Amino acid sequence: MSGKQKPFGDVLREKRMAKGISLRKFADQVGVSPTYLSQVEQGNIDPPTAERVKKMAEILGENADELIALAGRVPEDLPKIIQKQPTQMPELLREASGLTAEQLRQLVDKARKLKEKEG
Repeated sequence: MSGKQKPFGDVLREKRMAKGISLRKFADQVGVSPTYLSQVEQGNIDPPTAERVKKMAEILGENADELIALAGRVPEDLPKIIQKQPTQMPELLREASGLTAEQLRQLVDKARKLKEKEG
């Protein structure tokens, strides 16, 4: 991956247009005004909340976590997950930081298997 990542609004507009969805129709599906959506896409205002970005991702068939991160937001379920295990979860995240995508996939697979054993 090269250099700087594109701003949220640019990526959102590209993905919306690639799906052939008009600005007005997309705004209606998301539950926002076309003016607001246009301002978001142009980068004139901050990206929407994580919940709204999640809805946008669902409509576009995109990964919600990726779009939420690009918007500079945190998925809404994460704070509660961290608060349930206030020592171990931050420790896990810090230790996992710096792992490759493949290593993280392996870690997720192991976590799923541990949960299956318990459940």
